Amino acid sequence: MRSTPGAARAYILAALICSVICALPALSPGAATPWGTLALLTALYLGCELPGRCPFFGSSVPVTAGSFFPLLFAAAFLLPPAAAVMVAIPGALAGRVEQPPATARRVWRAAQLSLAVWAASSVHTALGGPVTLGGPGGGAVPDLPHALFPACASALVFSLVLAALDGGILAAAERVPLRHAWRGLPARSLGPHLVHAPAGLMMAVLWRSSYGPVSALVVLLPMYISCWVFAQYHRQHAAHRATIRALVQAVDIKDTYTRGHSERVGRASELIARELGMEEERMEALRFAGILHDVGKLGVPTRVLRKDGPLTPEERRVIELHPEYGHEIVRGIGFLDEARAAILHHHERLDGSGYPYGLTGDKIPEFARVVAVADAFDAMTSTRSYRRGRPVPAAVEELERCAGSQFDPRMVRALAKALDRHGWASAADAVTSDEETFGVPRQRSGKPSSAAGTADRHGRLR
Repeated sequence: MRSTPGAARAYILAALICSVICALPALSPGAATPWGTLALLTALYLGCELPGRCPFFGSSVPVTAGSFFPLLFAAAFLLPPAAAVMVAIPGALAGRVEQPPATARRVWRAAQLSLAVWAASSVHTALGGPVTLGGPGGGAVPDLPHALFPACASALVFSLVLAALDGGILAAAERVPLRHAWRGLPARSLGPHLVHAPAGLMMAVLWRSSYGPVSALVVLLPMYISCWVFAQYHRQHAAHRATIRALVQAVDIKDTYTRGHSERVGRASELIARELGMEEERMEALRFAGILHDVGKLGVPTRVLRKDGPLTPEERRVIELHPEYGHEIVRGIGFLDEARAAILHHHERLDGSGYPYGLTGDKIPEFARVVAVADAFDAMTSTRSYRRGRPVPAAVEELERCAGSQFDPRMVRALAKALDRHGWASAADAVTSDEETFGVPRQRSGKPSSAAGTADRHGRLR
């Protein structure tokens, strides 16, 4: 743990001490701790985590201890709070971690999960949850659906405690500003926890039934499989993001003038998609399209991209091939789906004067029409090496002026509404090159010859 910042070490130690204090009542004489149930739940949780350390299974099993929250919820429902604290510790300490420092991460995860389980169990007990489970403690028949209320309340508290502790460690270990440390954490975790809690409740009900603990394993096996499938999905999604990131970094290295432009176009494309009410999957594909719209620059000679001065007609024709180069580069990447069409056609214009194929109107794919607006908007609002970026209202006004001839008016209206609603992080300090023009070319040191003139540093019309 020596590589862990001092503030993070102190924070982890404080969480560990709190978890020990929470567990002490279970060790006191006369506590009547159900050691058999505690030992079996602890062993099951440990058994679910150990395959992650086995070379035979490798990375095909879920990595984090959080993959088996149903078992932790079952422990919170079946055990007193002081005993439930101890269920997560062996599994969290034995689980696989993929980033250093491994020891600090394991100790932190054990303390964090212990405190969250203690809080969930305390709420469940306070709301009379154990009585609703049926069996020896509350009668032969479980009190359903009344058992759902204390279970869901426990899941809510479990989620809030985890989010609070996660925000604290982010601030301590990674020096994230306090005003940002907890942003979005409860919202991202609450949904999965509210799904895991009923599974844990089902395990607890079966455990307390006349069939005993063996019947509860019927719930554990399908939950383990579903967690494995979920982990595989997230692993694949992470691989997709890594692919996108590698391609964007390659473009940024080759054409340093456009650094950061791709990410901003992706963000603006997502704003438009959200305003249009697109489904989440299409929205993500559109964001990928915005990020990768200029990937074809990898096929353009570097001397042309970095040329200091106007391009010759032949060099301009080479530049105008970059959408086709980009389409060829991503042709074999299956998950991009509709994004490939946007990469190929994002320089088409509604009046047919664009490239590479001179498509008109609705013949231009919808994604391409979105990316064209996002691309132009960021080009105008970003500062270049030879001029300051335009204010957002001026850029929107220019888009509206060119709507119908160059841009799809529907996409322009969607961006304008999204900017009114969400605003736009200024790119004034990012020095990049222009990516889109609306009027006549100009020289680097001059001013646009009209309100629509935004030619790039080579004076080329894009």
